[in-house]
Amino acid sequence: MDSKKEMPQMVLAVLLMVYFALGYRMPESLATYIDTPVGKIAIGAAVLALFAYSNPVLAVLGALIGFQMIRGASIKTGMAALEAYYPTEEKKWSPFTPAHQFPYTLEQEVVKDMTTQKFNSSYVRAPYRPNLDETHDAEMLSA
Repeated sequence: MDSKKEMPQMVLAVLLMVYFALGYRMPESLATYIDTPVGKIAIGAAVLALFAYSNPVLAVLGALIGFQMIRGASIKTGMAALEAYYPTEEKKWSPFTPAHQFPYTLEQEVVKDMTTQKFNSSYVRAPYRPNLDETHDAEMLSA
């Protein structure tokens, strides 16, 4: 192995270790580019290129740094908090799961008994007739 060919990989490995160890904060302008689908794909492609064309140790280190960059960009732009607290369909429907259902109550039982009772179907004529008030020249409706 030629040490001159491996020198750029060693320099990159040292730079990645320094970045990882010191935990530099990502600038807002860079975070907005990384926290897009295109930015995430670009970082993923760079990591895959490291796995394909470089030392495996450098590739693993690059994967860790790539993950840290994507996560840091998401935190910097606020998308991480938005994804954590923004209501999803699953969160919206979680109160309606069978574990959150209440048992059959006494009120429901009484209402059910009242609606299913057999009422007397023979009608009784009322002993009175209603009187109409002044109709103000209104016409009678024919039934």
